[in-house]
Amino acid sequence: MLLPLGIIIVIGIATLILLIGWAKWHPFLALVCTGLCLGWLAGMPLQSIMSSIKTGIGSLLGDLSIVLVVGALLGNLIAATGAAASLTHSLTHLLGEKKLPWVLMMTGLLVGIPLFYNVGFVLLVPLAFALAKKTGMQPVFLALPMLAALSVTHGFLPPHPSPSAIAVQLGANPAEVLRYGICIAIPAILAAGPLFSSRFKNWKTNVSDSYLPHTSINYHPNSWISLCCTLLPAILLAIVNLPAEIALLISLGIAIICLWLPMPSPRESLTKIFSEAITTIAPILFIIAGAGALKQILVDTGASTVVGKMMLQWHLPPLVLAWTITAIIRICIGSATVAALTAASLLGNFLSGSHVSPALMVLSIGAGSLCCSHVNDSGFWMFKAYFNLTVKETILSWTIMETIVSVVGLLGVLCLQAIL
Repeated sequence: MLLPLGIIIVIGIATLILLIGWAKWHPFLALVCTGLCLGWLAGMPLQSIMSSIKTGIGSLLGDLSIVLVVGALLGNLIAATGAAASLTHSLTHLLGEKKLPWVLMMTGLLVGIPLFYNVGFVLLVPLAFALAKKTGMQPVFLALPMLAALSVTHGFLPPHPSPSAIAVQLGANPAEVLRYGICIAIPAILAAGPLFSSRFKNWKTNVSDSYLPHTSINYHPNSWISLCCTLLPAILLAIVNLPAEIALLISLGIAIICLWLPMPSPRESLTKIFSEAITTIAPILFIIAGAGALKQILVDTGASTVVGKMMLQWHLPPLVLAWTITAIIRICIGSATVAALTAASLLGNFLSGSHVSPALMVLSIGAGSLCCSHVNDSGFWMFKAYFNLTVKETILSWTIMETIVSVVGLLGVLCLQAIL
């Protein structure tokens, strides 16, 4: 006798949480195995299960692979040519050293648009350390606004993997997601960045000199060219309304001409720069592929329809419900990307009958995926290690910062819904 679909869904979510959170499986394997488990419990034939998994992987990656790969190439090129450092130096000169938290916040937002989160973290945190050492300001005070900006771009703004993948799953227009996301990003960054970080102005930490940036390369491209190349994907996507693939390919070509070619010889080869980018994006592509497999199983078993009916009984506004479900998965699993994609898989059928803007639903899920980063999240441990903090100190700084971004993001989505 087959189990009710509601119980099967609960078993599936519990399985995913255990495989990722407790057994420490790679998310791709955990997502695919959860899909297999759900399909088997729902009574699907093995051939149908495998067909659903292949269809789900192909449909999601087919729409996203070019965007994510080319975006990774562009982001790594901007990092390798010194464009990010050029922007930081120019903003510091313009605003002055007393405004360094604002400088780093603006740098994080600008550079975070084309750069994936981990690349942005590893690239920009050493710059914050160098400025802290030069000025005597505390590293956490300087870096939190920058990391808040990086988190916002990671959760809200295409062409980043998570919002791009959710947009595909929910049928949202990426350009619309980007325009709304920028509106939400500004108050979220201000609240979690300069306002929150002010409490750490005198919070002393000793960071390792090994994290200071290398000084062997003194070349910095023109700051205006750096700014234009950094923002070009967002301009072409949100304002010119080009398809994301075309916008990124044009941006990559222009960045090669304007940033890489003018570098003095011997310059780093494009092959090396692009190979490093592929290495960075490959794990994310696998996670998205696994999420596509799970989504298709949920659709083909009818589980997504059951989830939609269950959610209607919660009597919560759809955007709040989406944020809540994503936040719960995020707290249990740790990975923001996995939480967002899993929630999108569950919410797809529910959205079709809710009359809510798909773009706002993408942003609500993105905000929920940033909530309460703690000990099961790799970002938590990166922050702890780089800044030489205790677990308690990391919770008081990093975890609260991420949660502020998440909550303000939800409030921003609700305000946009009321206005539109």
